[in-house]
Amino acid sequence: MEFCASGKSVSLKKIQLKNLLIIGHTFPEPSTTAAGSRMMQLIELFKEDNYQITFASTAAISERTFNLETRNISVKSILLNDSSFDEFLKPLNPEIVIFDRYITEEQFGWRVSETCPNTLKILDTEDLHFLRKAREGAIKKDVLVSDANLFSEIAKRELASILRCDLSLIISEYEMELLQNTFKIAPQLLYYLPFLVEIFSEETTIPSFKERQNFMTIGNLLHAPNIDSVLQLKKIWSEIRKPIPKAELHIYGAYAPQQILQLNNKKEDFIIKGWAEDLEKTLKSYRVLLAPIRFGAGLKGKLLDAMHFGLPSVTTEIGAEGLCGKLPFGGAITSSKEDFIKNSVQLYSEEIRWQDAQKNGFRIIQERFQKDLFSEEFKSRIADLLANLDAHRKENFVGQILQYHTLQGTKYMSKWIEAKNATSQNTSPVCFANTDEVRDDYK
Repeated sequence: MEFCASGKSVSLKKIQLKNLLIIGHTFPEPSTTAAGSRMMQLIELFKEDNYQITFASTAAISERTFNLETRNISVKSILLNDSSFDEFLKPLNPEIVIFDRYITEEQFGWRVSETCPNTLKILDTEDLHFLRKAREGAIKKDVLVSDANLFSEIAKRELASILRCDLSLIISEYEMELLQNTFKIAPQLLYYLPFLVEIFSEETTIPSFKERQNFMTIGNLLHAPNIDSVLQLKKIWSEIRKPIPKAELHIYGAYAPQQILQLNNKKEDFIIKGWAEDLEKTLKSYRVLLAPIRFGAGLKGKLLDAMHFGLPSVTTEIGAEGLCGKLPFGGAITSSKEDFIKNSVQLYSEEIRWQDAQKNGFRIIQERFQKDLFSEEFKSRIADLLANLDAHRKENFVGQILQYHTLQGTKYMSKWIEAKNATSQNTSPVCFANTDEVRDDYK
């Protein structure tokens, strides 16, 4: 009971905080990866809906990890194959657990189901890893990406994870269609939630064509599609530069391996810049972004960021996948090396075409990725699932079957590894996961 200025008593309704646990493959790095930005967007959605959030991960905190505690988010380091996770989870008893990528659900999903059976389980796929790996395999075999073998072991694992969860967040419309049409995943198990963009205020300044110069590309250089893209640029840069000899190409990205660092060549104006500390300032200073992406999945965060800051792009069909729908792209979508070179030169040199591309990019952001288009509907979907979880699960009996067998198989394998680690004091602990295929990306 509280008293107002008039002396009358008034009742203040307490805001009921709900618990959300996010189990991260890594701690988020929004300044280096689109995956990190995506995670922070999810966190903000749940904070707006009055959730008390705990973020747990087996990964180490890096120098570029976002300080979650500044957002009043609890941080917890957890162990693989260790019952200490169960002891941490039980008193927390979250209403919702989000698994950051399928491999995290493989590791901890059975523990959540056993310790907190009434908890809503959500998988944030980030992108479909089996699709990305299949396309990468096709490139290595020098076959068409359209002929990539999607029916792989990774696909079986990732699809099983989707079926075991109550809801999976899918970032690309293309991937929604693939899951429903090719793999017959029930629509009620999937939710389309792309990158969410906050629209600029009218006072925001966007530099003009003449105020910008040079080409650029950007992306986490631990991510295989980004490495391949830079290598492709190295092969064709001399052809792009030939008619515009004063132009330079600047390569941005954290964690560049030696094979990328050694490409730096100031005489050729092919310059490795490293990590972009201020993304907005960086993207606003260049005229064209180049992204000859040959394989990958999901949405390419670099292209969305470029459109947001008025920077037209030249990319491929895979690069633009899921971005523009039926709208014209914010730049050029190319289908061959020659086409990429020609469009790069034209977009850099022709102001009217550049301005049209910039306008197209702004329209895509406004009509397809504005946060307000998705946030309230998403919150309503989560509330509905929480209120009707039993009925929802009865419609996914295949998921219950997979969950049952996971508990019988993965559970006891994990417990065996835990027991083995406890008795192997002079050896390194055994890990029950192959994380090589799910590096913290991306794009």
